[in-house]
Amino acid sequence: MPAPIGICCNPASGKDVRRLVARASVFDNQEKQAIVRRAVVGAIAAGARSFRFIPDTHDLAANALAEFAGQIEAQEVAAPRTGSVLDTMRGAISLRAAGCGAVITLGGDGTNRAFATGWRDAPLLPVSTGTNNVFPRFVEATLAGAAAGFVATGRAPLAESARRAKAVSVEIAGEKPDLALIDAVLTQDRFVGARALLDADRLVLALLTRADPAGVGITSIGGLVAPVGDEDDAALLLEFGEGAGIVHAPIAPGFYQDVRVRSVRRIAFGEPVEVTGAGALAFDGERERVLAPGQRATLRVQRDGPWVIDVPRVLGRAAREGWLTKGFESSHFLRASDRTPLASVAIRAEKSK
Repeated sequence: MPAPIGICCNPASGKDVRRLVARASVFDNQEKQAIVRRAVVGAIAAGARSFRFIPDTHDLAANALAEFAGQIEAQEVAAPRTGSVLDTMRGAISLRAAGCGAVITLGGDGTNRAFATGWRDAPLLPVSTGTNNVFPRFVEATLAGAAAGFVATGRAPLAESARRAKAVSVEIAGEKPDLALIDAVLTQDRFVGARALLDADRLVLALLTRADPAGVGITSIGGLVAPVGDEDDAALLLEFGEGAGIVHAPIAPGFYQDVRVRSVRRIAFGEPVEVTGAGALAFDGERERVLAPGQRATLRVQRDGPWVIDVPRVLGRAAREGWLTKGFESSHFLRASDRTPLASVAIRAEKSK
């Protein structure tokens, strides 16, 4: 039986202080609803008819899905509606309980981290509508919805259609554990404040699952020195301060800074990285936890994060299997083994008239 598709639409993504200090894009609520609608159209084309959604303080998902009344079955799952990260975390738990076969998330790195905190091995199709969009994909929602639909209906098995992401597991002495999907950073700060990391001089250490020279945020610092891809079974450890060199990096959209880097080292899966307070721990670009003086935390990277659905892989299979075509079995259509260019066929046809 086809599994439902989950929808997580974060109304707060793409709206933080980095619009004032840097030059980050703004994703307004109207556009987010339009993205959900296009994703649903794609999912319907792939055969999906069942949806579950996390309620939000602006009813974005509910309003978008209401347009398809009579075509689909859509149900709200339990979430507290606090207007905080707790909504995404609790909603993720509810979508897992609902048996969703794929989940479309609208947000940035922070949104997907919050979702993974609630459902770590979720089958995600993350669509970028945030500030730092390293984890989610810039993909047309219509195609994202189609890929999610093929996975949820079982045509494209998850193990063949997705790759499991890396994650940083964070163990904090005397407190509950945490995680990051792209980077875990220790700063000199003694408070969370505005959350965003905008002062490179206050960085102490960073553990990166991905060091991306084409990314924005802390990942770019490592990427410009020693790139580590999502496919690499390794991580990168950066120590900041006076020392080896300076990296001129885009630590926020439209915002470059000189970052002093003391050391760079590749880290194996499972290798512990210990840090000690006082300081603040930031995950995926935002300060989240404060370490008291002398309080210890241990960071480790493994490939145990969410399953990330590969849209080109799924839709490539749809093309090969003919899931969205009819009538192409007849002999008068060119087959893959026929190497004659279509333009040549058209020219011969004109000459024969």
